[in-house]
Amino acid sequence: MQYIGAHVSSAGGVDQSVIRAYNLGANAFAFFTKNQLQWKANVLTDVNIMKFKLACIQYHFSFKHILPHSSYLINLGHPQEELLHKSRIAFIEEINRCDQLGLRLLNVHPGSHLNKISEILCLKNVSNSINYAIRHTNNVCIVIENTAGQGTNIGYSFEQLAKIIEYVDDHSRIGICLDTCHLFASGYDLRSKSKYLNLFKQFESIVGLKFLRGIHINDTKYPLNSRVDRHYSLGKGNIGYDCFFRIMQDERFHCIPIILETPDSSLWKQEINWLRGCI
Repeated sequence: MQYIGAHVSSAGGVDQSVIRAYNLGANAFAFFTKNQLQWKANVLTDVNIMKFKLACIQYHFSFKHILPHSSYLINLGHPQEELLHKSRIAFIEEINRCDQLGLRLLNVHPGSHLNKISEILCLKNVSNSINYAIRHTNNVCIVIENTAGQGTNIGYSFEQLAKIIEYVDDHSRIGICLDTCHLFASGYDLRSKSKYLNLFKQFESIVGLKFLRGIHINDTKYPLNSRVDRHYSLGKGNIGYDCFFRIMQDERFHCIPIILETPDSSLWKQEINWLRGCI
């Protein structure tokens, strides 16, 4: 079975994200457990937690098919010690929020070197940040998202994702989310059948499909290897429909959340229906 959804709003309470996903016809979803542009967050009360869990039960969402996203402020590879520590503490708080809600995955962008340190040192910072977070938390798998390579972001190649994993001590709590827009922007072509098959053959060889815990399914506004992160509605960008059809047909991805982050939310229900029709 394929688990398909979108990154929905949690405005009005985390339980509202469940209802919004259900209204889209989704059986998976992503959301922010707190304001993604602020360091501090309101404490999750027992009532907040209970309402979220009850909504998941009522609307038939499994916790393992919910892929929350961490704050955009977090930089696990930050070159400055003080700000690196601030990111680590904020990240631990988000992991604990997920654990309180019964969730078992947390998606995060790896980080940026900000032209202050080398890419390899930044990758090691990310791994060390993950190790630090794992030591201070329980249960939640940290899911690193590949990036478009925009600006000074790292994590744009399979080799870099593999290097992050290599330095992580507990492989049971580390995974990867592949974003199709980011793949294309960083030079990985998915458009033809042969290139699609070769891409995942590379991923298996370099990273390992056992680490794949989610997919962000997005078209892109910019051409191959642009290094520009601009999502676009399915079939309206430079990737086209064929890649998304193949993903839905691919039995290797039948048990992981496949999440839309396309910019026009008015099309999400239609896009989810189209994706489900590809199965």
